[in-house]
Amino acid sequence: MSRILKSYFYWTYSRGSFHYDVMVTLILAFIFITPHLWDYGDKPAVLNFPTHPISVMSDGGRGLIITVQASDIPVAAAAPAAEVKRALRKAVEPVAGDSVFVERWELTRDTNGNPVSWKVWAHR
Repeated sequence: MSRILKSYFYWTYSRGSFHYDVMVTLILAFIFITPHLWDYGDKPAVLNFPTHPISVMSDGGRGLIITVQASDIPVAAAAPAAEVKRALRKAVEPVAGDSVFVERWELTRDTNGNPVSWKVWAHR
């Protein structure tokens, strides 16, 4: 029995033999079955992309000026600054990356006072 285990460990069986086929079958079973049995934590991230185009320009230095439509930001303009900053950061992440830092922002309005877009100054 130890001779068989030793030969499996050192992979000494020739290709096409019964033991070789058993080893290959075990390897393939491990590859295809274990993802259903164990959680490897490698689920893809779900990104909520905005429904309107985002405009990105350089601010002339090390940062970006990103314009996002107000309808893509699920927060009111009168919300606390931390909440607005969090919502804006989440909105610009698909364009600017995960390590984006929002420095400041400005809400532009139409002639009736309705929010149109957010102008966000950010850098990485």
